Amino acid sequence: MSATASTTTAPDLSEKQRRILRYLRSNVDQRTYFKSRLIAEDLGLSAKEVGANMRALLDGEVGLTVEKWGYSSGTTWKVTQ
Repeated sequence: MSATASTTTAPDLSEKQRRILRYLRSNVDQRTYFKSRLIAEDLGLSAKEVGANMRALLDGEVGLTVEKWGYSSGTTWKVTQ
């Protein structure tokens, strides 16, 4: 599914969720695992905000597969295309 198609299938995402999704899409080719706190640092959010907004990406049709992967020194997300 293309980035454009996946964006149109998830029009109910908030601005924060869209920012997180853009961040994940732009970095998924370089890495698979993302820590909430590192996403937060890059986007100017708190780790708690990232975690709360990842639920929409877990449940939505966004063109990426997002899984809650682990919790050691913060939540880690496994993201694949």
